[in-house]
Amino acid sequence: MRAIWKGALTFGLVNVPVKVYSAIEDHDVPLHQVHAADGGRIRYQRVCELDGEVVPYADIDKAYDDGERTVVLTAEDLAALPSERSREIEVVEFVPSDQIDLLTLDRPYYLEPDSSSPKAYVLLRQTLERTDRTAVVRFSLRQKTRLAALRVRGDVLVLQTLLWADEVRQASFAALDEPVKISDKELELSASLVESFSADFDPGQFVDEYQQELRTLIDAKLEKGDALDTSETFGEKGEKDAGGEVIDLMAALKASVERSRAARAEKEKVASPKKGKATKAS
Repeated sequence: MRAIWKGALTFGLVNVPVKVYSAIEDHDVPLHQVHAADGGRIRYQRVCELDGEVVPYADIDKAYDDGERTVVLTAEDLAALPSERSREIEVVEFVPSDQIDLLTLDRPYYLEPDSSSPKAYVLLRQTLERTDRTAVVRFSLRQKTRLAALRVRGDVLVLQTLLWADEVRQASFAALDEPVKISDKELELSASLVESFSADFDPGQFVDEYQQELRTLIDAKLEKGDALDTSETFGEKGEKDAGGEVIDLMAALKASVERSRAARAEKEKVASPKKGKATKAS
């Protein structure tokens, strides 16, 4: 991994030199646009609307337009801002971990200790673990002041940027204003359904099926010379019933519970002969 930022994590008088790494990576199949008629690559150019000239990226500045006037901001202007020059991740406060709204979590980063001794780093990590607190921090990255949550993941400190309060939209739906009566039986069946699906979460069990299918499609086109009938693999099977409204909630819950129980019983039935053979052999 390559560090994208270097600085110091500070809380009180404690200074923890760190390197910052992106904790995630994109595995999506890269696609670009082509001319449907001849397959020619579509290119985009940065053209000035005043003189029609193509402008090199090095000659492009940023600007703010209020509808009447335009203020041009050069790279030097932006670099001179005090917050952009800061190389500190400042701890603002330590809060109970359950007070961080999952909706506000954004991009995660790993922090690596960047000093001859990681003692200050380990001290902060163990302190967060012992107090069950999350540090709310503030720092600057790529010309933007950011708020973030600092927490522990294994032996590593993780910095996860947070959305600002005014970036989270408030949900207001008229349908939820209407009173809805849920019977005890419906709630009981729903809880039973939840129990039948209960498991320990293992993210490794899940894959991006769309990207897998996309790669399969591309490989098949390459192998068959760009002549492939995908109707059977990527057809409309099952789409007809998708998105339909469930009218009888009780019936749907009962059917779901029964189907889940039957599936679980079938798994146990398949597994039981193997257990029996093992016992007999012993």
